[in-house]
Amino acid sequence: MMDAPDIIYYLKPNELLVTTAYHLKDNPHDLLELIKSMVEQQCAGLAIKIKRFLEEIPENALAYANEIGFPIIELPIDISLGEVVNQLLSYILDKRTNELLLAIETHQKFTNHIMSGKGLTSLLRSLSSMIKYPIMLLNKHFRIIGSSHPFSKLSDELGKLYTNGFRFFLPNTSYSCFSIISNREVVSVFPIYTHEENSGCLAVIGMIPFSNPSMILTIEQAANVISFELMKENALKQYTKKVRNEFFINFTEGAFQSQEEVTIKAKEFQIINDQSYICAVGKLDESRTMLSFTESHKEIDTIFEFIEEESHIFSKSIHHFVKGNICILIFPITESWTELNTIILPFLEELQIKIKNRYNRTVSFGLSNLCQQFLDVQKGFREALEALQTGRLSGNRQFIQIYRRKDISELLQMIPTQDLKDFYNETLQKLSDQSIHENQILLHTLFVFLENHCQISETAKKLYVHRNTVIYRLENCEKLIGKSLKDPDTTFRLRLAFRIKNLLHL
Repeated sequence: MMDAPDIIYYLKPNELLVTTAYHLKDNPHDLLELIKSMVEQQCAGLAIKIKRFLEEIPENALAYANEIGFPIIELPIDISLGEVVNQLLSYILDKRTNELLLAIETHQKFTNHIMSGKGLTSLLRSLSSMIKYPIMLLNKHFRIIGSSHPFSKLSDELGKLYTNGFRFFLPNTSYSCFSIISNREVVSVFPIYTHEENSGCLAVIGMIPFSNPSMILTIEQAANVISFELMKENALKQYTKKVRNEFFINFTEGAFQSQEEVTIKAKEFQIINDQSYICAVGKLDESRTMLSFTESHKEIDTIFEFIEEESHIFSKSIHHFVKGNICILIFPITESWTELNTIILPFLEELQIKIKNRYNRTVSFGLSNLCQQFLDVQKGFREALEALQTGRLSGNRQFIQIYRRKDISELLQMIPTQDLKDFYNETLQKLSDQSIHENQILLHTLFVFLENHCQISETAKKLYVHRNTVIYRLENCEKLIGKSLKDPDTTFRLRLAFRIKNLLHL
Protein backbone atom coordinates (compact mmCIF):
# COMPACT_ATOMS: atom_id res chain seq x y z
CA MET A 1 0.00 0.00 0.00
CA MET A 2 1.69 3.19 -1.15
CA ASP A 3 0.91 6.48 -2.91
CA ALA A 4 4.44 7.81 -3.48
CA PRO A 5 5.37 8.99 -7.04
CA ASP A 6 8.45 6.71 -7.08
CA ILE A 7 6.46 3.72 -5.93
CA ILE A 8 7.68 1.52 -8.78
CA TYR A 9 11.20 1.34 -7.30
CA TYR A 10 9.86 -0.30 -4.12
CA LEU A 11 7.73 -2.97 -5.74
CA LYS A 12 8.84 -6.62 -5.92
CA PRO A 13 7.67 -9.56 -8.04
CA ASN A 14 4.28 -11.09 -7.16
CA GLU A 15 3.26 -8.08 -5.03
CA LEU A 16 -0.22 -6.48 -5.23
CA LEU A 17 -0.21 -2.69 -5.12
CA VAL A 18 -3.16 -1.12 -3.23
CA THR A 19 -3.39 2.64 -3.83
CA THR A 20 -5.71 5.66 -3.94
CA ALA A 21 -3.79 6.95 -7.00
CA TYR A 22 -3.16 10.24 -5.23
CA HIS A 23 0.08 10.84 -7.13
CA LEU A 24 -1.85 10.36 -10.42
CA LYS A 25 -4.67 12.83 -9.79
CA ASP A 26 -3.10 15.53 -11.96
CA ASN A 27 -1.80 13.13 -14.65
CA PRO A 28 -4.20 10.14 -14.85
CA HIS A 29 -2.69 8.99 -18.14
CA ASP A 30 0.58 8.21 -16.28
CA LEU A 31 -1.28 5.16 -14.97
CA LEU A 32 -0.42 3.37 -18.24
CA GLU A 33 3.32 3.83 -17.63
CA LEU A 34 2.89 2.58 -14.03
CA ILE A 35 1.13 -0.54 -15.27
CA LYS A 36 3.87 -1.19 -17.86
CA SER A 37 6.53 -0.80 -15.16
CA MET A 38 4.63 -3.17 -12.86
CA VAL A 39 4.42 -5.75 -15.67
CA GLU A 40 8.18 -5.50 -16.11
CA GLN A 41 8.59 -5.99 -12.34
CA GLN A 42 6.29 -9.07 -12.57
CA CYS A 43 3.87 -7.67 -10.02
CA ALA A 44 0.67 -9.58 -9.21
CA GLY A 45 -1.80 -6.77 -9.90
CA LEU A 46 -3.09 -3.27 -9.10
CA ALA A 47 -6.00 -2.37 -6.75
CA ILE A 48 -7.17 1.30 -7.13
CA LYS A 49 -9.63 3.17 -4.96
CA ILE A 50 -11.52 5.30 -7.52
CA LYS A 51 -13.89 8.27 -7.09
CA ARG A 52 -11.55 9.93 -4.62
CA PHE A 53 -8.51 11.22 -6.48
CA LEU A 54 -9.11 9.38 -9.75
CA GLU A 55 -12.61 9.47 -11.20
CA GLU A 56 -12.09 6.54 -13.54
CA ILE A 57 -9.36 4.37 -14.96
CA PRO A 58 -8.23 5.65 -18.39
CA GLU A 59 -9.37 3.58 -21.35
CA ASN A 60 -5.84 3.13 -22.72
CA ALA A 61 -4.70 1.66 -19.36
CA LEU A 62 -7.66 -0.75 -19.27
CA ALA A 63 -7.10 -1.77 -22.88
CA TYR A 64 -3.41 -2.49 -22.26
CA ALA A 65 -4.18 -4.42 -19.04
CA ASN A 66 -6.81 -6.52 -20.82
CA GLU A 67 -4.44 -7.18 -23.71
CA ILE A 68 -1.65 -8.61 -21.52
CA GLY A 69 -3.88 -10.08 -18.80
CA PHE A 70 -2.77 -7.77 -16.00
CA PRO A 71 -5.33 -7.66 -13.13
CA ILE A 72 -6.76 -4.24 -12.17
CA ILE A 73 -9.19 -4.13 -9.27
CA GLU A 74 -11.50 -1.16 -8.58
CA LEU A 75 -12.01 -0.60 -4.84
CA PRO A 76 -15.28 1.08 -3.64
CA ILE A 77 -14.93 4.48 -2.01
CA ASP A 78 -16.67 3.47 1.22
CA ILE A 79 -13.96 0.95 2.16
CA SER A 80 -10.65 2.23 3.55
CA LEU A 81 -7.33 0.92 2.30
CA GLY A 82 -6.52 -0.17 5.84
CA GLU A 83 -9.53 -2.47 5.89
CA VAL A 84 -8.55 -3.95 2.51
CA VAL A 85 -4.98 -4.59 3.61
CA ASN A 86 -6.08 -6.05 6.96
CA GLN A 87 -8.50 -8.45 5.30
CA LEU A 88 -5.86 -9.51 2.79
CA LEU A 89 -3.30 -10.11 5.53
CA SER A 90 -5.85 -12.05 7.60
CA TYR A 91 -6.65 -14.25 4.61
CA ILE A 92 -2.95 -14.88 3.90
CA LEU A 93 -2.20 -15.63 7.55
CA ASP A 94 -5.20 -17.97 7.82
CA LYS A 95 -4.09 -19.76 4.66
CA ARG A 96 -0.51 -20.10 5.89
CA THR A 97 -1.76 -21.30 9.28
CA ASN A 98 -3.93 -23.95 7.63
CA GLU A 99 -0.96 -25.02 5.49
CA LEU A 100 1.22 -25.27 8.59
CA LEU A 101 -1.41 -27.31 10.42
CA LEU A 102 -1.76 -29.56 7.37
CA ALA A 103 2.01 -30.01 7.27
CA ILE A 104 2.13 -30.92 10.96
CA GLU A 105 -0.79 -33.33 10.69
CA THR A 106 0.58 -34.95 7.51
CA HIS A 107 4.08 -35.28 8.97
CA GLN A 108 2.67 -36.80 12.16
CA LYS A 109 0.51 -39.22 10.17
CA PHE A 110 3.43 -40.46 8.07
CA THR A 111 5.74 -40.61 11.09
CA ASN A 112 3.24 -42.74 13.00
CA HIS A 113 2.94 -44.91 9.88
CA ILE A 114 6.68 -45.63 9.90
CA MET A 115 6.94 -45.94 13.68
CA SER A 116 4.21 -48.60 13.67
CA GLY A 117 6.46 -50.74 11.45
CA LYS A 118 4.34 -50.62 8.30
CA GLY A 119 7.34 -49.77 6.12
CA LEU A 120 7.98 -47.55 3.11
CA THR A 121 5.77 -49.46 0.66
CA SER A 122 2.73 -49.01 2.86
CA LEU A 123 3.55 -45.30 3.28
CA LEU A 124 3.79 -44.85 -0.49
CA ARG A 125 0.43 -46.53 -0.98
CA SER A 126 -1.11 -44.27 1.66
CA LEU A 127 0.38 -41.17 0.00
CA SER A 128 -0.81 -42.33 -3.41
CA SER A 129 -4.38 -42.72 -2.15
CA MET A 130 -4.24 -39.18 -0.71
CA ILE A 131 -2.99 -37.40 -3.85
CA LYS A 132 -4.59 -39.80 -6.41
CA TYR A 133 -1.32 -40.34 -8.32
CA PRO A 134 0.91 -43.44 -8.57
CA ILE A 135 4.24 -43.01 -6.77
CA MET A 136 7.61 -44.72 -6.76
CA LEU A 137 10.68 -44.20 -4.59
CA LEU A 138 13.94 -44.22 -6.56
CA ASN A 139 17.44 -44.59 -5.18
CA LYS A 140 20.43 -42.60 -6.44
CA HIS A 141 20.85 -45.09 -9.31
CA PHE A 142 17.24 -44.37 -10.39
CA ARG A 143 16.12 -47.86 -9.44
CA ILE A 144 12.82 -48.50 -7.68
CA ILE A 145 13.19 -49.32 -3.98
CA GLY A 146 9.50 -48.90 -3.22
CA SER A 147 6.27 -48.10 -5.06
CA SER A 148 2.54 -47.79 -4.66
CA HIS A 149 1.92 -49.67 -7.93
CA PRO A 150 3.95 -52.04 -10.17
CA PHE A 151 6.20 -50.06 -12.55
CA SER A 152 8.37 -52.67 -14.25
CA LYS A 153 8.34 -51.00 -17.69
CA LEU A 154 8.96 -47.48 -16.39
CA SER A 155 11.68 -48.76 -14.07
CA ASP A 156 13.48 -50.35 -17.02
CA GLU A 157 13.27 -47.07 -18.96
CA LEU A 158 14.82 -45.07 -16.10
CA GLY A 159 17.43 -47.76 -15.44
CA LYS A 160 18.54 -47.74 -19.09
CA LEU A 161 18.88 -43.97 -19.08
CA TYR A 162 20.95 -44.02 -15.91
CA THR A 163 23.32 -46.87 -16.77
CA ASN A 164 23.89 -45.49 -20.29
CA GLY A 165 25.32 -42.32 -18.80
CA PHE A 166 22.32 -39.96 -18.83
CA ARG A 167 22.34 -37.43 -15.98
CA PHE A 168 19.24 -35.99 -14.37
CA PHE A 169 20.16 -32.38 -13.63
CA LEU A 170 17.25 -31.35 -11.45
CA PRO A 171 16.86 -27.61 -10.74
CA ASN A 172 17.25 -26.25 -7.24
CA THR A 173 13.51 -26.16 -6.52
CA SER A 174 11.13 -28.05 -4.26
CA TYR A 175 10.28 -30.30 -7.20
CA SER A 176 10.57 -30.49 -10.96
CA CYS A 177 9.07 -32.40 -13.88
CA PHE A 178 10.31 -34.21 -16.96
CA SER A 179 8.69 -36.32 -19.67
CA ILE A 180 9.55 -39.78 -20.97
CA ILE A 181 9.11 -39.69 -24.75
CA SER A 182 8.71 -43.45 -25.25
CA ASN A 183 5.48 -43.68 -23.27
CA ARG A 184 4.59 -39.96 -23.11
CA GLU A 185 4.38 -39.93 -19.34
CA VAL A 186 5.15 -36.93 -17.13
CA VAL A 187 7.12 -37.57 -13.95
CA SER A 188 7.16 -35.07 -11.07
CA VAL A 189 10.32 -35.51 -9.03
CA PHE A 190 10.71 -34.54 -5.37
CA PRO A 191 14.31 -34.89 -4.07
CA ILE A 192 15.06 -36.93 -0.94
CA TYR A 193 17.57 -35.17 1.32
CA THR A 194 19.85 -37.23 3.56
CA HIS A 195 23.53 -37.09 4.58
CA GLU A 196 24.50 -38.12 1.04
CA GLU A 197 24.79 -35.67 -1.85
CA ASN A 198 22.45 -37.75 -3.99
CA SER A 199 19.96 -39.89 -2.11
CA GLY A 200 17.33 -40.50 -4.73
CA CYS A 201 13.90 -39.01 -5.17
CA LEU A 202 10.17 -39.48 -4.82
CA ALA A 203 8.72 -39.76 -8.34
CA VAL A 204 5.02 -39.02 -8.88
CA ILE A 205 3.65 -40.31 -12.19
CA GLY A 206 1.77 -37.25 -13.36
CA MET A 207 2.00 -33.48 -13.48
CA ILE A 208 1.69 -31.93 -10.03
CA PRO A 209 0.42 -28.36 -10.61
CA PHE A 210 2.12 -25.48 -8.81
CA SER A 211 -1.36 -24.14 -8.14
CA ASN A 212 -2.01 -26.94 -5.64
CA PRO A 213 0.24 -26.09 -2.67
CA SER A 214 -1.54 -28.46 -0.27
CA MET A 215 -0.73 -31.45 -2.47
CA ILE A 216 2.89 -30.30 -2.85
CA LEU A 217 3.12 -29.85 0.91
CA THR A 218 1.73 -33.35 1.51
CA ILE A 219 4.30 -34.91 -0.81
CA GLU A 220 7.15 -32.88 0.73
CA GLN A 221 6.20 -34.05 4.23
CA ALA A 222 6.18 -37.65 3.03
CA ALA A 223 9.62 -37.06 1.48
CA ASN A 224 10.93 -35.73 4.80
CA VAL A 225 9.71 -38.80 6.70
CA ILE A 226 11.13 -41.08 4.01
CA SER A 227 14.53 -39.35 4.25
CA PHE A 228 14.78 -40.17 7.97
CA GLU A 229 13.73 -43.78 7.35
CA LEU A 230 16.33 -44.12 4.59
CA MET A 231 19.05 -42.74 6.88
CA LYS A 232 18.09 -45.32 9.51
CA GLU A 233 18.13 -48.13 6.95
CA ASN A 234 21.45 -46.91 5.57
CA ALA A 235 23.01 -46.95 9.05
CA LEU A 236 21.90 -50.57 9.53
CA LYS A 237 23.10 -51.45 6.03
CA GLN A 238 26.55 -49.93 6.66
CA TYR A 239 26.88 -51.84 9.91
CA THR A 240 25.97 -55.11 8.17
CA LYS A 241 28.51 -54.38 5.42
CA LYS A 242 31.21 -53.67 7.98
CA VAL A 243 30.60 -56.97 9.78
CA ARG A 244 30.50 -58.91 6.50
CA ASN A 245 33.74 -57.33 5.26
CA GLU A 246 35.49 -58.00 8.57
CA PHE A 247 34.49 -61.66 8.32
CA PHE A 248 35.98 -61.97 4.85
CA ILE A 249 39.19 -60.15 5.82
CA ASN A 250 39.65 -62.41 8.85
CA PHE A 251 38.92 -65.44 6.67
CA THR A 252 41.46 -64.56 3.97
CA GLU A 253 44.12 -63.65 6.55
CA GLY A 254 43.66 -66.92 8.45
CA ALA A 255 42.50 -65.27 11.67
CA PHE A 256 39.99 -68.02 12.54
CA GLN A 257 41.21 -70.93 14.63
CA SER A 258 39.60 -73.79 12.73
CA GLN A 259 37.80 -74.68 9.53
CA GLU A 260 34.71 -75.48 11.54
CA GLU A 261 34.66 -71.93 12.90
CA VAL A 262 34.86 -70.55 9.35
CA THR A 263 32.01 -72.80 8.19
CA ILE A 264 29.76 -71.76 11.10
CA LYS A 265 30.43 -68.05 10.68
CA ALA A 266 29.96 -68.26 6.89
CA LYS A 267 26.42 -69.54 7.43
CA GLU A 268 25.58 -66.19 9.11
CA PHE A 269 26.05 -64.59 5.68
CA GLN A 270 24.16 -67.35 3.76
CA ILE A 271 27.43 -68.84 2.49
CA ILE A 272 27.39 -72.64 2.15
CA ASN A 273 30.72 -74.44 2.44
CA ASP A 274 29.73 -77.48 0.34
CA GLN A 275 29.41 -75.44 -2.84
CA SER A 276 31.80 -74.64 -5.69
CA TYR A 277 32.80 -70.99 -6.16
CA ILE A 278 34.81 -68.68 -8.41
CA CYS A 279 36.37 -65.61 -6.83
CA ALA A 280 36.60 -62.32 -8.74
CA VAL A 281 38.65 -59.36 -7.49
CA GLY A 282 37.93 -55.93 -9.00
CA LYS A 283 39.88 -52.70 -8.82
CA LEU A 284 39.53 -49.30 -10.47
CA ASP A 285 42.21 -48.59 -13.03
CA GLU A 286 44.44 -45.60 -12.38
CA SER A 287 42.57 -42.34 -12.92
CA ARG A 288 43.90 -39.91 -15.49
CA THR A 289 42.71 -37.00 -13.33
CA MET A 290 44.13 -36.18 -9.92
CA LEU A 291 41.67 -36.50 -7.06
CA SER A 292 42.12 -35.76 -3.39
CA PHE A 293 42.31 -38.67 -0.96
CA THR A 294 38.75 -38.01 0.24
CA GLU A 295 37.35 -37.63 -3.29
CA SER A 296 39.10 -40.81 -4.42
CA HIS A 297 37.62 -42.86 -1.58
CA LYS A 298 34.18 -41.39 -2.15
CA GLU A 299 34.39 -42.37 -5.82
CA ILE A 300 35.53 -45.90 -4.94
CA ASP A 301 32.69 -46.31 -2.43
CA THR A 302 30.13 -45.09 -4.98
CA ILE A 303 31.31 -47.43 -7.75
CA PHE A 304 31.66 -50.43 -5.42
CA GLU A 305 28.12 -49.78 -4.16
CA PHE A 306 26.97 -49.75 -7.80
CA ILE A 307 28.77 -53.06 -8.41
CA GLU A 308 27.07 -54.57 -5.36
CA GLU A 309 23.64 -53.44 -6.52
CA GLU A 310 24.20 -54.71 -10.07
CA SER A 311 25.39 -58.05 -8.68
CA HIS A 312 22.34 -58.33 -6.44
CA ILE A 313 20.03 -57.61 -9.39
CA PHE A 314 21.85 -60.16 -11.56
CA SER A 315 21.79 -62.89 -8.90
CA LYS A 316 20.97 -62.71 -5.22
CA SER A 317 23.36 -65.61 -4.58
CA ILE A 318 26.48 -63.54 -5.48
CA HIS A 319 28.41 -62.52 -2.36
CA HIS A 320 30.02 -59.06 -2.33
CA PHE A 321 32.86 -57.90 -0.08
CA VAL A 322 35.18 -54.90 0.08
CA LYS A 323 38.78 -54.96 1.27
CA GLY A 324 40.50 -51.59 1.05
CA ASN A 325 40.48 -50.40 -2.56
CA ILE A 326 39.38 -53.73 -4.05
CA CYS A 327 35.97 -55.37 -4.24
CA ILE A 328 35.44 -59.11 -4.16
CA LEU A 329 32.63 -61.04 -5.85
CA ILE A 330 32.11 -64.69 -4.92
CA PHE A 331 30.14 -66.49 -7.65
CA PRO A 332 28.52 -69.82 -6.69
CA ILE A 333 28.89 -72.47 -9.40
CA THR A 334 25.79 -74.65 -9.56
CA GLU A 335 26.54 -76.92 -12.52
CA SER A 336 30.00 -76.83 -14.09
CA TRP A 337 33.13 -74.82 -14.81
CA THR A 338 31.56 -73.74 -18.15
CA GLU A 339 29.48 -71.18 -16.21
CA LEU A 340 32.62 -69.03 -16.23
CA ASN A 341 32.25 -68.41 -19.98
CA THR A 342 28.46 -68.52 -20.19
CA ILE A 343 27.50 -66.50 -17.11
CA ILE A 344 30.33 -64.85 -15.16
CA LEU A 345 32.44 -63.35 -17.97
CA PRO A 346 29.42 -61.83 -19.85
CA PHE A 347 28.17 -60.30 -16.59
CA LEU A 348 31.56 -58.75 -15.73
CA GLU A 349 32.00 -57.42 -19.28
CA GLU A 350 28.57 -55.76 -19.18
CA LEU A 351 29.37 -54.38 -15.73
CA GLN A 352 32.58 -52.81 -17.07
CA ILE A 353 30.61 -51.09 -19.86
CA LYS A 354 28.01 -49.72 -17.42
CA ILE A 355 30.70 -48.31 -15.11
CA LYS A 356 32.48 -46.71 -18.07
CA ASN A 357 29.25 -45.11 -19.31
CA ARG A 358 28.01 -44.00 -15.92
CA TYR A 359 31.17 -42.90 -14.09
CA ASN A 360 33.67 -42.53 -16.95
CA ARG A 361 36.00 -44.89 -15.08
CA THR A 362 37.36 -48.31 -15.99
CA VAL A 363 37.56 -51.31 -13.70
CA SER A 364 39.55 -54.53 -14.16
CA PHE A 365 38.94 -57.98 -12.71
CA GLY A 366 41.10 -60.95 -11.79
CA LEU A 367 39.44 -64.40 -11.62
CA SER A 368 40.46 -67.46 -9.64
CA ASN A 369 40.31 -71.09 -10.68
CA LEU A 370 37.38 -73.17 -9.53
CA CYS A 371 37.17 -73.49 -5.73
CA GLN A 372 35.61 -76.84 -4.76
CA GLN A 373 34.27 -75.44 -1.47
CA PHE A 374 34.12 -72.12 0.33
CA LEU A 375 37.17 -72.96 2.44
CA ASP A 376 39.16 -73.02 -0.83
CA VAL A 377 38.12 -69.42 -1.54
CA GLN A 378 40.96 -68.33 0.75
CA LYS A 379 43.35 -69.67 -1.89
CA GLY A 380 41.05 -68.54 -4.70
CA PHE A 381 41.21 -64.96 -3.41
CA ARG A 382 45.01 -65.02 -3.66
CA GLU A 383 44.76 -66.45 -7.18
CA ALA A 384 42.31 -63.74 -8.28
CA LEU A 385 44.49 -61.04 -6.73
CA GLU A 386 47.56 -62.42 -8.49
CA ALA A 387 45.67 -62.57 -11.81
CA LEU A 388 44.68 -58.92 -11.34
CA GLN A 389 48.28 -57.95 -10.64
CA THR A 390 49.47 -59.88 -13.73
CA GLY A 391 47.05 -57.96 -15.94
CA ARG A 392 48.04 -54.61 -14.44
CA LEU A 393 51.75 -55.34 -14.93
CA SER A 394 50.99 -55.87 -18.62
CA GLY A 395 49.76 -52.26 -18.78
CA ASN A 396 46.21 -53.25 -19.70
CA ARG A 397 43.03 -51.39 -18.69
CA GLN A 398 39.45 -52.65 -18.34
CA PHE A 399 40.60 -56.28 -18.60
CA ILE A 400 39.44 -59.59 -17.14
CA GLN A 401 42.40 -61.81 -16.30
CA ILE A 402 41.89 -65.48 -15.40
CA TYR A 403 44.47 -67.04 -13.07
CA ARG A 404 46.84 -69.50 -14.67
CA ARG A 405 48.95 -71.77 -12.50
CA LYS A 406 52.67 -71.13 -12.96
CA ASP A 407 54.98 -73.77 -14.38
CA ILE A 408 58.45 -74.41 -12.94
CA SER A 409 60.14 -71.83 -15.17
CA GLU A 410 57.75 -69.08 -14.02
CA LEU A 411 58.27 -70.04 -10.39
CA LEU A 412 62.04 -69.95 -10.86
CA GLN A 413 61.79 -66.47 -12.36
CA MET A 414 60.39 -65.24 -9.06
CA ILE A 415 63.67 -66.19 -7.31
CA PRO A 416 66.59 -63.70 -7.42
CA THR A 417 69.13 -64.52 -10.17
CA GLN A 418 72.09 -64.77 -7.80
CA ASP A 419 70.24 -67.30 -5.65
CA LEU A 420 69.58 -69.41 -8.74
CA LYS A 421 73.24 -69.29 -9.76
CA ASP A 422 74.33 -70.30 -6.26
CA PHE A 423 71.93 -73.27 -6.31
CA TYR A 424 73.18 -74.30 -9.77
CA ASN A 425 76.86 -74.18 -8.78
CA GLU A 426 76.25 -75.90 -5.44
CA THR A 427 74.30 -78.75 -7.09
CA LEU A 428 76.68 -79.44 -9.98
CA GLN A 429 79.88 -78.69 -8.04
CA LYS A 430 82.91 -79.11 -10.34
CA LEU A 431 80.66 -80.23 -13.18
CA SER A 432 79.39 -76.64 -13.51
CA ASP A 433 82.72 -75.52 -15.00
CA GLN A 434 81.94 -75.73 -18.74
CA SER A 435 85.31 -74.35 -19.77
CA ILE A 436 86.48 -77.97 -19.65
CA HIS A 437 85.35 -79.82 -22.80
CA GLU A 438 84.90 -83.11 -20.94
CA ASN A 439 82.49 -81.47 -18.51
CA GLN A 440 80.31 -80.36 -21.44
CA ILE A 441 80.04 -83.97 -22.62
CA LEU A 442 79.26 -85.21 -19.12
CA LEU A 443 76.59 -82.52 -18.61
CA HIS A 444 74.88 -83.43 -21.87
CA THR A 445 74.94 -87.15 -20.97
CA LEU A 446 73.54 -86.43 -17.50
CA PHE A 447 70.76 -84.25 -18.97
CA VAL A 448 69.69 -86.93 -21.48
CA PHE A 449 69.84 -89.54 -18.70
CA LEU A 450 67.48 -87.56 -16.46
CA GLU A 451 65.12 -86.74 -19.34
CA ASN A 452 64.81 -90.47 -20.11
CA HIS A 453 63.76 -91.33 -16.55
CA CYS A 454 67.26 -92.57 -15.59
CA GLN A 455 67.11 -95.42 -18.12
CA ILE A 456 70.68 -96.25 -19.25
CA SER A 457 69.65 -98.15 -22.39
CA GLU A 458 67.36 -95.34 -23.61
CA THR A 459 70.09 -92.80 -22.90
CA ALA A 460 72.61 -94.80 -24.97
CA LYS A 461 70.17 -94.95 -27.91
CA LYS A 462 69.59 -91.18 -27.81
CA LEU A 463 73.33 -90.45 -27.63
CA TYR A 464 74.29 -93.14 -30.21
CA VAL A 465 76.92 -94.58 -27.85
CA HIS A 466 77.47 -97.93 -26.15
CA ARG A 467 75.68 -98.66 -22.89
CA ASN A 468 79.01 -98.99 -21.03
CA THR A 469 80.03 -95.54 -22.24
CA VAL A 470 76.94 -94.07 -20.59
CA ILE A 471 77.73 -95.92 -17.34
CA TYR A 472 81.31 -94.66 -17.42
CA ARG A 473 80.24 -91.03 -17.96
CA LEU A 474 77.61 -91.21 -15.19
CA GLU A 475 80.20 -92.56 -12.75
CA ASN A 476 82.42 -89.59 -13.57
CA CYS A 477 79.43 -87.29 -12.96
CA GLU A 478 78.92 -88.82 -9.51
CA LYS A 479 82.58 -88.20 -8.67
CA LEU A 480 82.38 -84.54 -9.71
CA ILE A 481 79.13 -83.72 -7.89
CA GLY A 482 79.90 -85.93 -4.90
CA LYS A 483 76.39 -87.48 -4.89
CA SER A 484 74.82 -90.77 -5.96
CA LEU A 485 72.46 -90.60 -8.94
CA LYS A 486 70.34 -93.28 -7.28
CA ASP A 487 69.30 -90.76 -4.61
CA PRO A 488 65.87 -89.22 -5.54
CA ASP A 489 66.72 -85.89 -3.85
CA THR A 490 69.90 -85.65 -5.90
CA THR A 491 68.14 -86.29 -9.22
CA PHE A 492 65.43 -83.76 -8.27
CA ARG A 493 68.03 -81.07 -7.53
CA LEU A 494 69.81 -81.91 -10.78
CA ARG A 495 66.59 -81.49 -12.78
CA LEU A 496 66.08 -78.06 -11.20
CA ALA A 497 69.71 -77.18 -11.92
CA PHE A 498 69.21 -77.96 -15.62
CA ARG A 499 66.03 -75.82 -15.64
CA ILE A 500 68.07 -72.96 -14.15
CA LYS A 501 70.79 -73.54 -16.75
CA ASN A 502 68.27 -73.09 -19.59
CA LEU A 503 66.59 -70.14 -17.88
CA LEU A 504 69.81 -68.19 -17.28
CA HIS A 505 71.57 -69.48 -20.39
CA LEU A 506 74.50 -70.75 -18.31
